Amino acid sequence: VLLVAYMGYVGLGAGVLQALERPAEVRAAQHLLQQHWELLANHTCLQGPALQRLIEGIIQAYKSGITLQGNTTSLGRWDFSGSFFFSISAITTIGYGNLSPSTVAGRIFCVLFALFGIPLNLVLLNEIGQLMLLGVQHCAHRLEEVFHWPKKASLSIKACALITGLLLFLLLPPLLFTDKEGWSYEEGFYYSFITLSTIGFGDYVIGMNPDRTYPGWYKNVISLWILFGMAWLALVIKFCINFLE
Repeated sequence: VLLVAYMGYVGLGAGVLQALERPAEVRAAQHLLQQHWELLANHTCLQGPALQRLIEGIIQAYKSGITLQGNTTSLGRWDFSGSFFFSISAITTIGYGNLSPSTVAGRIFCVLFALFGIPLNLVLLNEIGQLMLLGVQHCAHRLEEVFHWPKKASLSIKACALITGLLLFLLLPPLLFTDKEGWSYEEGFYYSFITLSTIGFGDYVIGMNPDRTYPGWYKNVISLWILFGMAWLALVIKFCINFLE
């Protein structure tokens, strides 16, 4: 029964996503083909195979973190700040997919780094989550002693913890992303949840716009936000699991 419910839920998601996203995909494909043929028609000196090779080169360079800026290229995804953020996304299993090692040595190191880093990350997240839970329980106990409300105290503190977590990790961070990344609030909220849930599609990643200047503290603060936000969301998901079971 559980397997049938699971497959039904996934099937429902697939059907809704197909209905919502397929028309946009078709329009984007048609627009790309139209631009391709217009470019070839307006610049007869261009050859189809040569243009295709250029497009493939640009795509490969973008995957490596290199973009064209006039007559120069932008670097910086693999500086210490970018590498630190990549390390966080690797051991938290977010894995955005917009950046990955291109050298053999880098890939081997990434495997070994993640092999020991993922368990270390899980242990740390568990400890942070337990500390958060202990803090909530301690506050509930103190409130119970003061007002003698056994059930109301526990419920009130849990509600406050949930609202505080929502504000700190999901509702307020999009305002920062709107300022630093130029995203809309909806895009920032979407990025926040996709990141903290470790889904990590990679369609939105902070600090990757070559046209923007980011402060030095930005990625470090976001790394801490990811760490504590994942611990908080793990507690919420654990509550949902207990409810479903």
